[in-house]
Amino acid sequence: MKLALSMWSVHKYWYDGEWNVFDFLEFAATTKAEGVELLSIFWKDRETELPLAKERLKALGLRTACYAACNNFVSADAAEREAQLKEVTDAVDAAAYLGASVVRVFSGDLPKDDSIAFEQGLEYVVEGLRRSSRYAESRGIVLCLENHGLFAGKSGQVRRVIREVGSPALKSAFDTGNFLLVDQQPSEALEELIAEVKHVHVKDFALVGPDVSECVLPSLEGKRYQGKIAGQGEVDLEGLLTRLQRFGYDGWYTVEFEGVEEQRLGSMRALAYVRDILHSIEVNN
Repeated sequence: MKLALSMWSVHKYWYDGEWNVFDFLEFAATTKAEGVELLSIFWKDRETELPLAKERLKALGLRTACYAACNNFVSADAAEREAQLKEVTDAVDAAAYLGASVVRVFSGDLPKDDSIAFEQGLEYVVEGLRRSSRYAESRGIVLCLENHGLFAGKSGQVRRVIREVGSPALKSAFDTGNFLLVDQQPSEALEELIAEVKHVHVKDFALVGPDVSECVLPSLEGKRYQGKIAGQGEVDLEGLLTRLQRFGYDGWYTVEFEGVEEQRLGSMRALAYVRDILHSIEVNN
């Protein structure tokens, strides 16, 4: 069983100034997760903290399941696209240093002023990921494109980007919840992407009414979703994980909690739910 916790699950503690990466690692060790997903945005002094994090991970018996870059290749500024390339290549180096085999990557977002046409933006995404993939392959790392945003939100879009990049070092980071935000059923998306999946984010959302305002995310069609503890939302997590396991997926399942509950409690309950599912699948297989 490869069960991990993403630091994004407790991001409020970081943004409130209460936690750093090491506080997260100490917490993760209490959850019985086998690994963690670290994000590039959460370092306060990366050069100093990274070696210390490696030591602490070893001391706590935790593995680095994934290292997450936070890139956006959609920019008309060539210098900015180079900076985003460096964001990914730096993440590849960090992953290799920490012993992770995958790096989560994004595609990018259209600017709000509509100054870039969709197809032009897609060209920037493909070129950026093509160059990133060449570097990742040279380091023995696989980039995993998360289904997120307008360029790679739906399974067909993810497949298109992977196909156009054309590298064995670019695969799918399958986020079980995000497909709802583009009005696609996760089970349908999995059938299209299952052969490309190399990392999984376990996330749950539920439909909410107009009376709910806290942490509401709109879908493309205007549906209103709120993050939930795994197992308490709309996503058929048991069905998805069973399908992945029976297909032969042997990568990490990383809990990415985005509910409104206190984040430590929500993370622990989500991990417990996913652990029970994976144990049940193992027993029944």
